[in-house]
Amino acid sequence: MNRLNEAQQKVVEDNMGLVGKVIRDKVHGLGMSTVYSYEDLFQIGCIGLCKAAATDKGGTFSTYAYRLIWNEICDALIKSTRMGTHEVSLEDTAFELRNGISEENGIFAGNLGELLSRAEERAPSAVIRKGVVALKLSAEGYKSPELGRLFHAKPAAVRMWMTKARRFLREQPELMVG
Repeated sequence: MNRLNEAQQKVVEDNMGLVGKVIRDKVHGLGMSTVYSYEDLFQIGCIGLCKAAATDKGGTFSTYAYRLIWNEICDALIKSTRMGTHEVSLEDTAFELRNGISEENGIFAGNLGELLSRAEERAPSAVIRKGVVALKLSAEGYKSPELGRLFHAKPAAVRMWMTKARRFLREQPELMVG
């Protein structure tokens, strides 16, 4: 996004209260509990306010900005919900791997080392290969910060690779046959 000019910055400064109003009306007004604090939501809403100031074509600014602020907050809430529901923690993954992942999860217990070696060979991308390697290391007891250091990546990135590797394993029933 380009920098705001002086007039646009003034519009943002004059309408900062609108961000708080959106949060009160739409988020905390509904009693929603979120992973974000009020301050986090305020910062996210300010991004929407800046976008509104940068793209305003006239008309009632507050109505236009209200919608963009709410859209920005909704996007963040949706993303955090998706991350929370689709991404399994490293500790859960390590437990499942050490104990043979159950049939109900779509991966059958067996010789885990062979399974993951076959998956690593057949992985369609470097990200999935890294995820399979991270799964192996997680099964050996490595924790999120250690894996991040080993891969020179953020722990969240490693968790995402592992999520993709798990999805790949679930979609490859032929890998399960020893």
